[in-house]
Amino acid sequence: MKQGLHSVVFGLFLASTAAIADDLPTYKLLMKDGRIVPEILEVPAGTRFRLEVRNEGPGAAEFESLELKKELVLAPGVTRSLVFFPMKPGTYKFFDDFHPETGQGRIVAK
Repeated sequence: MKQGLHSVVFGLFLASTAAIADDLPTYKLLMKDGRIVPEILEVPAGTRFRLEVRNEGPGAAEFESLELKKELVLAPGVTRSLVFFPMKPGTYKFFDDFHPETGQGRIVAK
């Protein structure tokens, strides 16, 4: 019986976590041919958000931010998401590690 109760509680936790994640503001980023669109992404400071990254290029792409400690590798045609905790106002750099010369961008938290 105890194990069944733990399963129910854990299930409710997962369901509530998914519902909270669905309520996050979502921003989209496109990676294609070594370019990132938009290069500057403005988000509200102090707010959690989801970043949906899509790779429309013919080769792999990688969203990476050393400052934000985030990394996401995407095969061609793949879309994946990252959740960001509330940021302090400021500018945070990111880049495509496979195209560091042309794939540069910034998240600006205001």
